[in-house]
Amino acid sequence: MEPISVRNTKKYGRGIFADRNIKNGEFIEEAPVIVIPKIEWRRMREGILSNYIFRWGEDKALALGYGSLYNHSYTPNARYITNIENHSIDFYAMRDIHEGEEILVNYNGDPEDQSPLWFEVIE
Repeated sequence: MEPISVRNTKKYGRGIFADRNIKNGEFIEEAPVIVIPKIEWRRMREGILSNYIFRWGEDKALALGYGSLYNHSYTPNARYITNIENHSIDFYAMRDIHEGEEILVNYNGDPEDQSPLWFEVIE
């Protein structure tokens, strides 16, 4: 059984939720990516996809699977790692996550990074 699913949130529309208890450090998902070269991104950055993009060195990447649907928090319960060799974004629990709990990541990449984002953060 997959440990996660997409559900509606009360704040952000869709989000990713735990379908079972997930332990601290447990692997959650490997989201394959489509790499968008820097030159192509210049033409695309004004569109809706700009809200779902990950940094990929000097380029950008669109995560497939559930990867682009995790919501942001400055106090996340999960983190992601850019796996260049595997062409994926890999998600891991940072603490025990209970069944039914939304899984949140810090969009800044570093779970402790409190830098402002391009939208108002509702905590």
